[in-house]
Amino acid sequence: MKQYAILDRIQSATELKNLSYTDLNALCADLRTFIIDTVSQTGGHLASNLGIVELAVALEREFDSRTDRLVYDVGHQCYVHKILTGRKQDFARLRQFGGVSGFLRPEESPTDACVSGHASNSVSVALGMAHARTLRGKKYHVVAVIGDGALTGGMAYEALNSAGGSGEPLIVVLNDNNMSIDKNVGALSRHLARLRVSPRYLRAKTRVKRAFGFLPGGKAVVHSISRINSAVKSVLLPSSLFEDMGFAYLGPVDGHDIKAVCELLQLAKAMRKPVLLHVMTQKGRGCLYAEQHPETFHGVSQFDPATGKSLKAGGPSFSSVFGETLCALAQKDGRICAITAAMPTSAGLSEFSQRFPARFFDVGIAEEHAVAMTAGMAKQGLKPVCAIYSTFLQRGYDQLIHDLAIDGTIHAVFAIDRAGIVGADGATHNGVFDIDYLQSIPGVRILCPANFAELRSMFTQALYHETGIVAVRYPRGGEGAFQQDTSADWISLVHGRAGEGQVSLLTYGTLVNEAMTAAGLLEAQGIDAQVWKLNKISEEYRLLSPQVLDSLCGKVAVIEEVVHHGCVGCNVIEAVAGTKEVRLYNTGNRFLPQGSVPELYQSCGIDGKSVATSLAQWLDGRAENA
Repeated sequence: MKQYAILDRIQSATELKNLSYTDLNALCADLRTFIIDTVSQTGGHLASNLGIVELAVALEREFDSRTDRLVYDVGHQCYVHKILTGRKQDFARLRQFGGVSGFLRPEESPTDACVSGHASNSVSVALGMAHARTLRGKKYHVVAVIGDGALTGGMAYEALNSAGGSGEPLIVVLNDNNMSIDKNVGALSRHLARLRVSPRYLRAKTRVKRAFGFLPGGKAVVHSISRINSAVKSVLLPSSLFEDMGFAYLGPVDGHDIKAVCELLQLAKAMRKPVLLHVMTQKGRGCLYAEQHPETFHGVSQFDPATGKSLKAGGPSFSSVFGETLCALAQKDGRICAITAAMPTSAGLSEFSQRFPARFFDVGIAEEHAVAMTAGMAKQGLKPVCAIYSTFLQRGYDQLIHDLAIDGTIHAVFAIDRAGIVGADGATHNGVFDIDYLQSIPGVRILCPANFAELRSMFTQALYHETGIVAVRYPRGGEGAFQQDTSADWISLVHGRAGEGQVSLLTYGTLVNEAMTAAGLLEAQGIDAQVWKLNKISEEYRLLSPQVLDSLCGKVAVIEEVVHHGCVGCNVIEAVAGTKEVRLYNTGNRFLPQGSVPELYQSCGIDGKSVATSLAQWLDGRAENA
């Protein structure tokens, strides 16, 4: 096992107070090496965690995360926090089934203040904690750590406005690395750029205040100096948005100067008011390839730590095929536009952004805005395609209803990436709710491609042969063994014969591969099975047609990688109205942990082998009907 000179000596974060700044810098070097070594083996979020090392160490030194509340926005940059709070030995199983999560999870440790996986909520949560502290008469500090990327989300400003006006002692640390996942966009990015070059004389001002404080009448002198300083600053320097909101603004400070960061955190604690500390960091710090390509090394699979080269074979994915398809369609149709919420690379839109810059819109981490803007574009005759992850689109639910569906005439297409189980990112990122929340909206049609050919066909169908809100949902990663293009029909029998067999397996999307595996295993036991694949989920097909009903076997298994409530299987039970026995296989009404997709399939009992075993028992009468 590799040795780390300083890190191996640290058993808890409380020991950081006893380290000199020289030792703290050596610890930061150890932490970077440890993170690179670990993430190269497990995969995970690399560049963001390398960039925050000194800041995270300073936070653990100046606060006690067992009682103080440290709220990390998004939470993917929490590795240093976890390492220093007793989970270093668990990092060999980072983001693996049964191992440590890559995000904040209070179930792991009381030092994780809250669940965190999505952006822009940290100040809201932290302010709630601060109010609770005051109302209950407790004494602890509350800190929200938010990146400049997360500040592109409107929720952050709602919270900052409320927090600044509250007067509640709260520290907001702005981790400014000029990045979210891809490069930041918009007016806020330009505002922060101006603040970065504004000269600040915080240390000198603090020394002056302390010196005059000991003199007779010194407080009045300090007050006069402060008023003059504020007046001069308002003329010579751009106004700080945060000061206008009621925050005391400290910084900007070099986030890799641990002594300077510690000193400002100490000052912020003493101020007992809303304080914003502006910290400048470099994403990927200390790792050349991550510094040069921070967007590439934001989230990574296994790689060679010496070179950064991925150890996982590359290949096309649903995201990349979506991007290629949209480019091909946009080449022929000038009405097609692409909208994304800070995820152009991950969503497969990099090429589109380069080829059609005037028709590409990255709105930042602002999903609500993205959906509402999509509505406006569509209303005025464009053909917008809004590409958002399944779990991130949850934030746009109100806009889907209010700005799109109620109108009844708007036609817009949503590319729902990371639908279904995504694996290692865990509960906050598994796309297992979209079928439920989309089915609840009148007029929505959901297309479910099982492979790349169907994805291409279904986007053409969505843009030119459907009306209303059309969602094309597809998983992370690549296609499986099923290669047929059955997109012309809303439902297809892809295995077995209509009206024949002992059990019908009904599914959609790439889970058809597991259904086909289950059918093969059943037939090896002498059990005839059908496999039906749904291509479209919508109101008009909610109740299965009499022709399809007659073709189904007496026992029906519906296999899905979504939660039980609102699943398609519930529609099937309603459709058969007691004429057939139906068993549902889904993720259940629970939040899934991190792990590989096959492990989570097996855990949920929706992999081919588990389904076949369960159905064989059901058909044999050895298991109770579900």
